[in-house]
Order: sequence, then structure tokens, then C-alpha cells
Amino acid sequence: MIQARLIIDQLKATQVTHAVGLPDNATAALWAALREESSIKPITVTREGEAFAIAAGLWIGGAHPVVIIQNTGFFESGDAIRGCATRMRLPLVCFIGYRGYKKLASIQLQPAIENLTPDNLSRADVDSCGLLFEPTLRAWGIPYQQIANDTDLPKIAQAFDQARKIESPVALLITEDTV
Repeated sequence: MIQARLIIDQLKATQVTHAVGLPDNATAALWAALREESSIKPITVTREGEAFAIAAGLWIGGAHPVVIIQNTGFFESGDAIRGCATRMRLPLVCFIGYRGYKKLASIQLQPAIENLTPDNLSRADVDSCGLLFEPTLRAWGIPYQQIANDTDLPKIAQAFDQARKIESPVALLITEDTV
């Protein structure tokens, strides 16, 4: 479990002004805590691709947004990521709930390109979005790290530093629920 309040402390330390996205199970507590936080404005969207366009507009206007979505929404956002985040060189940190991670870990199936076979992708005991997620991040050139518990929270500041350095999106994969 990851304490939502500690994530918010990290976001405040990196001067985040807006959190844009769509709540999911893993980030529900984080969104609830953001609604109570006066210094970071939460903006919910109807489709995840909108989050990247809104974040780009906020950034152009001088704000410092983050995107918070689930990996299923990441897939839905492909063109917005390409056109609004990557092409515009947007130094954007994206918190992405990692649906399917726990199941992959429990059956020791790695989210690697060599495991993207028709047999694995159609297995009843595998959530294919978990299997496709990390190979897709790598294919799209998006650096990432996993956050599984509170001891991983220093990775948040590292992600912001990396996004600014490379002037491009960086992802933080949320593998456990926020509380």
C-alpha cells in the first residue's frame, strides 16, 4: 500500500499545481486526498487522452501538472501522448495504475516483448493490459519506474528531475493501491 498523503507531500515539494486524469481502483484514495488538498487542483476527465491535452495546455500556460490514469487509459491515450506530450517535449510526470501487475507477478510472467504471444495474450488467467504495458512504454520511449510502497516515494522527485532533463514524459507505475 502507498499512502496518498505522502504522495501529495512529494507533489507539493515538486510544485505541482494540477492533477489531471481519471480515477481508478489503485489511485482512488489519491484522488480523494487531492480533493482535500487546496494547493493542487484535481481535474477529472471523461477519457484519458484528454488528460494529456489538458496537461499540455496547463503547461503552456505556466502551470506544473501531473497526469494520473490507469494503464488501460494509457493505451487509449496513445495519439494524445504522441502529439501533446512527446512531440511538444512536455516534461510531464504520469502516475499510471498498473492493472494486471499483481496477477503477472503471482504467475511469474514477465511483461516482456518475448512473452507477447497469442497464447499468453489470450490466457484466461492473464490481464493482457498488464502484459502489454511495459513493452508499450519501452516502444514509445517513455522511461518509467515502479512505485510499490512508501519507501519508493523518492522516485517521484527523481521522475520530475528526469522529465525536466529529457523534456519528455516519464511514468511512475503504481503497482499497489493508494490508501
